[in-house]
Amino acid sequence: MTTRRTITRKDRVRNRVVVLFHRIGLPFGPMQLLTVPGRRTGIPRTTPVAPVTIHGATYICQAYPRADWVQNARAAGRGTLTRGRETREVDLVEVPVAERGVVLREFPAQNPRGVGAFLRNGLVHEPTADAFAAAAPAVPMFRAVARERARG
Repeated sequence: MTTRRTITRKDRVRNRVVVLFHRIGLPFGPMQLLTVPGRRTGIPRTTPVAPVTIHGATYICQAYPRADWVQNARAAGRGTLTRGRETREVDLVEVPVAERGVVLREFPAQNPRGVGAFLRNGLVHEPTADAFAAAAPAVPMFRAVARERARG
């Protein structure tokens, strides 16, 4: 399997449009914004993601395995998820490879428009639950756990 490191120019433009719409309070589809501090600069970096929800738990996976946000999430272990004007702070817990298949089986059903990126990047060869589950070793995944707010 091949995996591209960078997204296409078309994807970058699409991401900017998604971010803009969310910031003005107009979310659409399953998209949310994930903001994670940069691992070198600490500057917040935002990228659109399409989480998968299973039994109330939120999972974020990536069709670009070496994307910067993945490396930033590993380094920071935290971030924020935003949908429209609603933002929540989360801890980002990397999911062990052995547990990713169950979540990835749900991805095509919950995020059918996101399937194309997995196909284009060679992570899966067909848009089936089995193909997604088999891609588990190559797909970075984090569970977004709500952060406890400090009480003062």
